[in-house]
Amino acid sequence: MIAIALMIAYACFGLGLLFCLWRIAFGPTLSDRILALDTMVINLIALLVLYGIWKGTAVYFEASMLIAMVGFVSTVAYCRFVLRGDIIE
Repeated sequence: MIAIALMIAYACFGLGLLFCLWRIAFGPTLSDRILALDTMVINLIALLVLYGIWKGTAVYFEASMLIAMVGFVSTVAYCRFVLRGDIIE
């Protein structure tokens, strides 16, 4: 039963990644593209957690935490660059 739930979750998050890729390619504004990149990071974290559940190891949970931290910092830096034209003041 858990295998079926994992496959459905893989499909849903994979479809979410494709929709975010579509938004990055054809987004009407730059802020839509930034939000799509942030959502792609969240979907990637979810896929890593699902893979960790499937494999039964905690290494992927730690990797997902690292990706979450890097994703947050990169989103903030990219937004600051778009708004101010400079990251470091």
